[in-house]
Amino acid sequence: MTASPLVVTLTVDQDTQDAWDAVRRTWFPPGRLVVGAHLTLFHALPGEFAGPVLADCSDVAGGTPAFSLAVAGVRSLGRGVALAVSAPELPDLHATLRDRWRPWLTPQDRQPLRPHVTIQNKVDAHVAAATMRAVRGNFGPATARATGIAVWRYLGGPWEPVTVCRFRD
Repeated sequence: MTASPLVVTLTVDQDTQDAWDAVRRTWFPPGRLVVGAHLTLFHALPGEFAGPVLADCSDVAGGTPAFSLAVAGVRSLGRGVALAVSAPELPDLHATLRDRWRPWLTPQDRQPLRPHVTIQNKVDAHVAAATMRAVRGNFGPATARATGIAVWRYLGGPWEPVTVCRFRD
């Protein structure tokens, strides 16, 4: 039996997390809302490599100072809406982990990072367009603080927390 895949996300300060969760609860289809708001770094790492994944996350996080994120606004996902997030440190953080895990990566996780927080997904395009208009002026904090890396086990819908590796203060 193969171990459940691992999801790796960026953690943020609690005020931002609370605000993102509130926006997601408002706009995400309720029957599909099984995880909180998150910025995914890697979508599906093989669960059988949990040991090296956890060690690498701890190593990289321990050498990374906490950093600021900019939330530039909203972005269309076609049938959904996301908050567009950026920080100069994000591409390097992602590339460092991607290089360590290259042999295990899915095609989706090999792609360059396009950092975002999905607040609505898998709705009709006209619903997503209306959400874009509504959220443009009220999407939560314009800045956030990246605080670490979280690893989750994907359980076919919900996620089980495995660990959080904190950045240096």
